[in-house]
Amino acid sequence: MKRKFDDLLLGSIELFCLAAELSSFTAAAAAAGVTPAAVSRSVSRLEERLGVRLFVRTTRQIRLTDDGRVYFEQCRQALSQLVDAERQVTGGQAAPAGLLRISMPTPYAHYRVLPLLPLFRKRYPQVQLDVHLSNRNIDFADEGYDLAIRGRAPDDSSLIARKLEDAELVLAATPSYLKRAGKPKTLEDLQKHECIQFELPSTGRRIPWTFQVDGKDLDLATPGSYCCTEDVLGVATLARSGAGLVQTYRYILEKDLKSGELVELLPQFGGSSRPFILLYPHARHLSLRVRTFVDFLVEQLAIAGR
Repeated sequence: MKRKFDDLLLGSIELFCLAAELSSFTAAAAAAGVTPAAVSRSVSRLEERLGVRLFVRTTRQIRLTDDGRVYFEQCRQALSQLVDAERQVTGGQAAPAGLLRISMPTPYAHYRVLPLLPLFRKRYPQVQLDVHLSNRNIDFADEGYDLAIRGRAPDDSSLIARKLEDAELVLAATPSYLKRAGKPKTLEDLQKHECIQFELPSTGRRIPWTFQVDGKDLDLATPGSYCCTEDVLGVATLARSGAGLVQTYRYILEKDLKSGELVELLPQFGGSSRPFILLYPHARHLSLRVRTFVDFLVEQLAIAGR
């Protein structure tokens, strides 16, 4: 077979991938132990070979072009395959390393995942973590994320969906609000109350409240003068301030319920839940850092749920 890649070219590809992951020639140079000029020369060498621009460069930052993004995804996967092949042949257990980019909703991040990350870094110090907090659905191909956590599985067959948990919902309010407005005793009573709303960014619609009636979930539209968008934690803060009733995940309000700052309401209609799902692209050779993080997260959430 005719040789197509020499050592210089393979080194240039590695530096290009580092620059793409870190969005900086300087950071890539520091990580690789070379000069920023060496990284720039490597990228220029690849651009000349391919006949396309891989980065848009400004005085402050670099970003991948559309061609650069496609090339980066393919090169990253190819380099990962080389590492896996070497590990299989030598039997070595290489440590996970490199940048791991994760997107997840704000409440799940704060109450479930972010507290676990110091333990992950303690175990795998060579992995750097870039965490994106948003309810927006990201595009894996265009935005370069490795993993995402969302409230539902997409129809996209190119993604692997792995359920992390079914998060229980709870209805609550402060004692001061209940003293002022009365305590609801039936679902119909909710129509007389200030029910704090959350609008889902992807649909622009208020999320109905969900209750268990005769063993089945019942979605109920409720009235309310307060409405939060983007950040679900806003509804909890409003409820703690006595603004009204709130339905949200139990894990967000758990400490408030135990302390008495909030009171659980209509428990006879409780028990409904919403799923949280871990998503990542199908790949024949998934990188070691992604596989390791997936296993770690599933393990730690299972422990927390016991």
